[in-house]
Amino acid sequence: MSSQQREPWWARAVFYQVYPRSFADGDGDGIGDLDGVASRLDYLDRLGVDAIWFSPIMVSPMADHGYDVADPRDIDPLFGDLAAFERLIGSAHERGIKITMDLVPNHTSSEHPWFQEALAAQPGSAARNRYIFRDGRGTGGAEPPNNWQSVFGGPSWTRIVEPDGNPGQWYLHLFDVEQPDLNWDNHEVFDDLEKTLRFWLERGVDGFRIDVAHGMAKPPGLPDTDVEMRPRMLSDGDPRFNHPNVHEIHRNIRTVMDDYPEAVTIGEVWVFDNASWAEYLRADELHLGFNFRMVRAEFDIADVHDAIENTLAAAAIENATPTWTLENHDVERGPSRYGGGAVGLDRARALAMVTLALPGAVFLYNGQELGLPNVELPDEALRDPTWERSGHTVRGRDACRIPIPWSGDTPPFGFSASPDSWLPMPPDWATLTVEKQLNETDSTLSFFRHALEIRRARAEFTGNRVEWLAAPRGALVFARGDDGLRCALSTGKRAVALPDGELILASAPLIDGKLPPNAAAWLV
Repeated sequence: MSSQQREPWWARAVFYQVYPRSFADGDGDGIGDLDGVASRLDYLDRLGVDAIWFSPIMVSPMADHGYDVADPRDIDPLFGDLAAFERLIGSAHERGIKITMDLVPNHTSSEHPWFQEALAAQPGSAARNRYIFRDGRGTGGAEPPNNWQSVFGGPSWTRIVEPDGNPGQWYLHLFDVEQPDLNWDNHEVFDDLEKTLRFWLERGVDGFRIDVAHGMAKPPGLPDTDVEMRPRMLSDGDPRFNHPNVHEIHRNIRTVMDDYPEAVTIGEVWVFDNASWAEYLRADELHLGFNFRMVRAEFDIADVHDAIENTLAAAAIENATPTWTLENHDVERGPSRYGGGAVGLDRARALAMVTLALPGAVFLYNGQELGLPNVELPDEALRDPTWERSGHTVRGRDACRIPIPWSGDTPPFGFSASPDSWLPMPPDWATLTVEKQLNETDSTLSFFRHALEIRRARAEFTGNRVEWLAAPRGALVFARGDDGLRCALSTGKRAVALPDGELILASAPLIDGKLPPNAAAWLV
């Protein structure tokens, strides 16, 4: 195979999402940081991941924990500084681990110099034209320009006070009030993003996860909608997202990325129609796109089968690489989502095996390899802006963002030298620490390490072919590649016979040679 035909590094990569506030604290303030991550690189190396994806670490007031960026070309002091990040990139590369980081092009922080300049400027000015300012409707412009709602709850418009002290224009924010949307019809906006892309790529970053990659472009005239807009609920047909002009933005981004041929772009694409989703993966747009069908699937044979089929079909439309993920910082953790307790954990492990057996790239979320569940927090501990924006009706995403338990028998379990972590850690996590799980051959951590080792080492995990095989009731079985890997998943109430082949891994002990309920197996 020539170098031009060589498979890119990301095509079969296991990406590990680090939520930096919650991974490891290096300076003892109770909040995770870059030096904390650097101190745990050997752990990630031994786990067997190929790349780290950092949730936002750029300068931010942290209204939305970093997704409100005030300076996209510097590191927030909460996490360290540029020198610490450059050291981390070098240390990761020495271990063969790539570094990707979050990019937030849809909006900025309200503390970004551009937005502060816009507030001080006049309606119709060049400064305001970098954002989406509009006059209000109704008497004296007292009503919002349209009826759109914020993804976090409440109106997506906020009225400003003009420099003369009078009520003035409104600005659009599809997320928090402190996250004003940029005007992507203004060429200055892309010119600035290009500076950001090159700034990080020149420092050795291996790519970007693009936040709200289906956003940015807005429909002309910003018309009212009759689509229901509930907090954190997205659907096809939502006028706030997936406007056709967004593809020109991605083509422009790709033009920059092509100057760095080893780097990757990964789009957060909450689009559910296969053909529409695939448009983002055209040869001159994104390299990879998150497909969230497995996140949305129930632990049910038909649901899992449909999620796999649609993910593969969507990627095939543009001959793109499929992606698989079960957890991230925005969704309920797998063990809780699949029923809670031992059953939920068994199911989470089984579905992890299914995704790791499929062709393409896999994304793990920090703590997934420990089997961490969601944590029910008291109201006063909640930090997600959704909690306030929804009028305390939607609890937000804090429950899946609890810091990682590393060692010891009491909180904060080696996460920090401070006794208080930014989100409280439950005492019963003493059984889930990295330290304890490393010493248990049947722990979830040992299971993930073994699974990733097998996936990396065996030829059966190459190739793109997936073939569905006959399976007992309550099970599904597929073959992967041309070398005979078989993956079986059991979701029924009884143990089922395994397909022919040599068993190389099971997510739970067999029962009389059969696969128990809520389990998966690999055979060759």
